[in-house]
Amino acid sequence: MAQQNKKNRTTLQDVADKVGVTKMTVSRYMRNPESVAEKTRTKIASAIEELGYIENRAPAMLSKSSSKAIGILLPSLSNQIFASFVQGIETVTKANGYETLLAHFSYDEQEEEHKIASLLSYHVDGLILTESLHTPRTLQMIKNAGVPVVETMELPENPIDMAVGLDHVDASYNAVKRILASGKRTVVYFGARLDTRTKLRMQGYDRAMIEAGLEPKHVLTGEHSSFSLADGLLERALETYPDLDGVFCTNDDIAIGTLLSAQHRGIKVPDQLAVVGYNALDIGQTISPKLTSVDTPRFEIGEKSAELLIARLKGEEHAETKVDMGYRITAGESV
Repeated sequence: MAQQNKKNRTTLQDVADKVGVTKMTVSRYMRNPESVAEKTRTKIASAIEELGYIENRAPAMLSKSSSKAIGILLPSLSNQIFASFVQGIETVTKANGYETLLAHFSYDEQEEEHKIASLLSYHVDGLILTESLHTPRTLQMIKNAGVPVVETMELPENPIDMAVGLDHVDASYNAVKRILASGKRTVVYFGARLDTRTKLRMQGYDRAMIEAGLEPKHVLTGEHSSFSLADGLLERALETYPDLDGVFCTNDDIAIGTLLSAQHRGIKVPDQLAVVGYNALDIGQTISPKLTSVDTPRFEIGEKSAELLIARLKGEEHAETKVDMGYRITAGESV
């Protein structure tokens, strides 16, 4: 049955026969519609729609010409921050005639290596990565492929090629300073999954605490973030630090869960417990009190990453290869 369906797939010749033109004319239309006379162009477009023709791009890929596709590596499909990131990328790729191929690697370097190998086998024209730590084989494959690469969300000291992100250490440092400025002293860092960005944010937290003459306190888990996970983290923190009066969370999932768990326990936010999150998700502005959070420009990071990548593919050199997109801390009401 599968073989029969494959044979029945509409071909370029079928479209040409339907319109009454040569296969070359239809091929020229597919490459550049404006190169075909308007009347013929209209007929071809109509035939393609009627027959359900799907362009076969395999020959172009096999000949190593441009695939007009960009590979994007995402560490999580459950974390909504990557949705706006991809939207930012696709506003640029779509406008420039590029498709995007998404691959998920679950914050695992070995899985990232496997997915990058797969994307490169399809001759993608470039890669947008969301991690800065890679296996030696991944680095070698990228070098051999010779495609432009943008590492995003962070600002690695020595990027593979280009990098677009923000300074997570600085953002966390200033977020914790805001908690300390409100008079809180027993402030704990809640971290999950323990990926690179969780560790960078912990560095910023530690720096602010040590600078204030306070001992850094961490409550960590290797599990992936969720609203419900926060209740267990808060329970552990209260048992270990009974005088707990502040929490800085690695993301808004945990921060919102912490705020709701505190309210369930009769702990007043922010009077008895200050809570600050990271990524400024919309849901944080719909709860009461509104969550104070580090607002990270995910859409803009995706947009800028795609702009740099496509500029490189067009042969346009940019002086900037490492772009800090900045951040802001929302006012909120949880501090």
